[in-house]
Parts: sequence; C-alpha cells; structure tokens
Amino acid sequence: MFMAERIQKILANAGHGSRRDIESLIRAGKITVNGKLAILGQPIDNTDRIIINAQQIRLRRQSESKPKVLAYYKPAGEVCTRKDEKGRDTVFKALPGLRDSRWINIGRLDMPTMGLLLFTTAGDLAHKLMHPSSRIEREYAVRIFGKAEHKHLQALRDGVDLEDGSAKFTDIVEAGGKGTNHWYYVVIMEGRNREVRRLWESQGFQVTRLIRTRFGTCVLPRSKKPGQHWYLGDHEVEALFSATCKDVTRKDAKARSG
Repeated sequence: MFMAERIQKILANAGHGSRRDIESLIRAGKITVNGKLAILGQPIDNTDRIIINAQQIRLRRQSESKPKVLAYYKPAGEVCTRKDEKGRDTVFKALPGLRDSRWINIGRLDMPTMGLLLFTTAGDLAHKLMHPSSRIEREYAVRIFGKAEHKHLQALRDGVDLEDGSAKFTDIVEAGGKGTNHWYYVVIMEGRNREVRRLWESQGFQVTRLIRTRFGTCVLPRSKKPGQHWYLGDHEVEALFSATCKDVTRKDAKARSG
C-alpha cells in the first residue's frame, strides 16, 4: 500500500492522462472508485478499485515500477495525436504496448517535422519537462531555401515579435549547404506551435526540412532511423530531468550523438 494522494495526481502519474484529462473524465462520470463515482480531489491508493471508461485498472506501488521514458525517431507525415479524424498515421501507433498505463508525449512535433520525440508513463514528469520554467533546450537541424545574412541571424538571436509573443534562437550555427539550400543548427528554449518555422519565415525564408536532434540532454543518435524507438536508461532519465539549459551546449550534444 502507498500513501493516499489526490486522484488526479495518482492517475496522471500512472500514465492515464494529464491531470486535466483526469479531471474531465471525473466530471463526465467516466471514473469510479470502489463502485462510486469519483470526486475531484478525493484521496485514493492502490487498495482502491478504480474503473476508467468501464475498464478496471491496477495501481502499482511506487517501488514496483519506475517511470519509463521512451525515445522515438518521428518520421515526416505522422501526427502527434492518439487518434486522427483524417485517418493519418499517428506517432502512438508505432510505440510498444503497456499494461496499466499509457504513453504520454513530452511536447509535439508538427506533421512535416522529423526527429527526436520523447514519451513517458508519468504525467508529472511530462508536465515538468514541457513547462516553460524548466528552460529545456530543443535543438534542430534546419534546411532553409536561401542563405541567411548576418542581419537575419542577428535578428533571430535578438528576438522577433510573433503573433503569440516574442521568440528567439539562443544559438545558431551554420552547417553548410549546396546550391540554394543551406543548413543551420538552432537552439530554442520552448515548444510553441511551429515556432522554429515561424522564426525563419519572419526573415523571409522557407524551411524545407526540419529535424529535432536534441531535447535537453537526450540526443538523437546518428545510428537511429525514422520509425525506430528505444528506452532511455536510468542514468539518461536522471540526466534529462535534472538538466538545466546551461548544462548542455550544441558541441557537447553533437559529440554524444556519434
């Protein structure tokens, strides 16, 4: 038996959705505790009989199972939703199955974007990593049509006013290119919708390819191919959640990815 805590926290940590998801299910009468409709904020523990959407779940003791973190090399063309009304492939279809929990995506990538996407079984851990206060670095390899001049790069470092607020790259490194296409490595500290693309568009450039190569301390290995997934080891998970933005540089990340 573990210490009783609020139902939203327990079920989120067990991977049954975010706290907001759990609250919505409770309000809709989709969760029962010991045969009675669940109440927001009520304490539960692993001795209680919990049913979600007519399916009984098992709550494990904290010592029984550590939170899992899964890395996935997202291909272009997949969407970051569990079900897609247009019938498109989703990132969840390629993930391994779980018992008594489910995968929660740590942030999103838009449909054309490839690269590193992380999932966990712990709702609170996902929330911590996605929250802007965590200041987690996201690194991308970006191919643009054209070649940026110094004034463009400086504007992107200084900050650009987008429709949802100011945004900037904390680091930009030129990575070469041929003809009219040029590559750059960029680092951003938040995960707003299409933010990398919109920053380049603000300077008149079209992004023709976008790959996320790093999230915090977790790096996309060069040996991995689109569609592959792998579990992070205990030391990798610990480093991921304890890292601050100043602990990781682009040079260090690229060295680890080899």
